[in-house]
Amino acid sequence: MSKERYGCCCFWRKFKLGVAEAPLEIKQLFEKYSDDGIMSLHHFQRFMKEVQREVADASIETVFFNIKNQNITKHVTQNKGLNLEGFFRYLFDGHINPPLPSPPKVHHNMRAPLSHYFIYTGHNSYLTGNQLSSDSSDVPIIDALHRGVRVIELDLWPNSTKDEVHVVHGGTLTNPVELIKCLRSIKQHAFATSEYPVILTLEDHLTPVLQAKVAKMVTETFGDMLFISGSESLAEFPSPELLKRKIIISTKPPKEYLESNNLEVVPTADEHKQKKSSEEKAWGTEVSDIGRKMEVLKEIEVEDGEALNEEGVQNERSSLKHYIDPEYKHLIAIRARKRKGGINDWLHDDPNKVTRISLREQNLESAVIDHGADVIRFTRRNLLRIFPKGSRVDSSNYNPFIGWMYGAQMVAFNMQGHGRSLWLMQGFFRANGGCGYVKKPDFLLKIGPSNEVFDPKRTYPVKRTLKLKIYMGEGWHQDFDETHFDIYSPPDFYVKVGIAGVPNDSVMRKTKTIQDKWIPTWNEEFEFPLTVPELALLRIEVHEYDLSDNDDFAGQTCLPVAELKTGIRAVPLHNQKGDEYKSVKLLIRFQFI
Repeated sequence: MSKERYGCCCFWRKFKLGVAEAPLEIKQLFEKYSDDGIMSLHHFQRFMKEVQREVADASIETVFFNIKNQNITKHVTQNKGLNLEGFFRYLFDGHINPPLPSPPKVHHNMRAPLSHYFIYTGHNSYLTGNQLSSDSSDVPIIDALHRGVRVIELDLWPNSTKDEVHVVHGGTLTNPVELIKCLRSIKQHAFATSEYPVILTLEDHLTPVLQAKVAKMVTETFGDMLFISGSESLAEFPSPELLKRKIIISTKPPKEYLESNNLEVVPTADEHKQKKSSEEKAWGTEVSDIGRKMEVLKEIEVEDGEALNEEGVQNERSSLKHYIDPEYKHLIAIRARKRKGGINDWLHDDPNKVTRISLREQNLESAVIDHGADVIRFTRRNLLRIFPKGSRVDSSNYNPFIGWMYGAQMVAFNMQGHGRSLWLMQGFFRANGGCGYVKKPDFLLKIGPSNEVFDPKRTYPVKRTLKLKIYMGEGWHQDFDETHFDIYSPPDFYVKVGIAGVPNDSVMRKTKTIQDKWIPTWNEEFEFPLTVPELALLRIEVHEYDLSDNDDFAGQTCLPVAELKTGIRAVPLHNQKGDEYKSVKLLIRFQFI
């Protein structure tokens, strides 16, 4: 067993590094499913069926022999089967014993209309950083597509000479990127991760002449990949299955052109001067409590007609142009409706045609106070896109459940911003094979005999209870420098674990802190009663306790509860950006009771 020295100058301390050892419960399970210290194929099949709840088929036998032949069990297996160390290393391998189905597979019904799905949606997808001064580029678009994002937003503005089209966040100091470069990258990478359709939401600030130029660029770039509806209005949206490997254009029918080129979205003094703690820098702010926020909003009187367009500019600052380029208009397959009047007008559901509307996060929060049922009824057939408020100049995000639990399909996020809200988004779309489309629960699509719909604020009976036991963790010593967490001693890890979902299900708890251990063992159990498990995410964060400062980031993951595999599983953790660490993982047992 190796030792490490920590300290500086004349003060040094020695600590044993240690090795991962199977917890007592794992040893007891091995004894139960083995003879004379050897787990045979027959024993392994019994364990997989009775503990892991895996279907006993030929794949179990393949897994067993693959385990025997892999390097992780070299020198610790016998010809007849696995010994304890081999069995333990199998359980603690996140690639062959993950918490979600593997390999990822699309298993939802993909033949329903687009409005029946939550869709992985980006906001200002071209920005590399903050909303005011970062660069515009095709690089974040490519990254988003490879992560499974299916809705890419492009803001289209004339260049300085008004003869070409740039993608840029208008009225800010962000640097532009040429539209054609973005389109070519989208074509190349659109289906690298998922075959299901990519939707381009265009925020159009162009003259008819430049609209014609965009139409030509889009048509020549995408060719047969482009979905053309052939009608100015659809009675129902096509299905993701029908639209496989298609690019879909969505924007408002072009009726106006903003001539003013000096429009600017400026945060208030208070918003601009907000100072972040070191914990916020590492983790992002804690996800807002939806229930508490709704109670606060009830006390604020909001007028129905209070709405700005998506760039935060009043309509009267625009100059109408009645000529519309027909080719550009022909490309729009999903037509976005401009909001007029009050909330009841926004949420009007025309039985003869479907549409898309966009609301800022705070507009939705206001709408659902008294019109939550109308939002859900609207999203049964129509698309609702939610986007971040203008004061999020740092590219932070909001709690996505405020949209999801009311049926909003396109909860648009700044994918270049990191933090807890984005981790929820990434975890939610690990469902359904990571294809970027998650089928809505039936209760968000049905209307009762008295026109009633699902109410997220109501307390429903517990459907199922998730019980989990966090045994231990390992891998930090491989993925972090020895003094990353503390120069005087090994790290002191603890786990925060909980549920994100409807207000009545959302909760966070924590384990005890294990001091001075690179391989901590907690052996702690938690139970989470779930009233709406279909919308629940399991949140896991590992922190390193720091007595003198804010606790350090040590990994995170979010997992869709509906897809959790029962039994003892290795749970890989991810960094702030959402990339999986090479080695860091937890050993957890999952049960539903």
